Amino acid sequence: MEPATPPHGRKFGLLATSLTKARPPEMDMEALTAVRDELEAVLIESGYCEGAPFSWVTLSIRYGLKEESEPHYQAIDKKYGDLPLAIEVPIEKMQCAPLDELKQVFRRAALRALIHAGEKHGSPIGPLKAMAIA
Repeated sequence: MEPATPPHGRKFGLLATSLTKARPPEMDMEALTAVRDELEAVLIESGYCEGAPFSWVTLSIRYGLKEESEPHYQAIDKKYGDLPLAIEVPIEKMQCAPLDELKQVFRRAALRALIHAGEKHGSPIGPLKAMAIA
């Protein structure tokens, strides 16, 4: 059975939420948007979602106290076809970080989550692993 398609053309959604009372980084939306666009292009080019039980991936970056190595999974959404993931990153490293450092934090966390999910679902992860090494 084919997964449901989203009401938009995206293959990757990236958002953030706070697990603490700490103030979010000042330029987090700009950094999230840049990383989303960069990684979405890689997912499309590699065919990450083709043949998978999902049609796109959503990832929630959780501003918390620790750095997780693996994402948390939710069930694939039957209505919209997305694979919801979440991964925690330490907020203390980001509060006063410049834009480039924020992008690095988000990119590393997103790559960890996407590589883990790709391994679990048999999606191509070679380009993502290459980015994680670089």
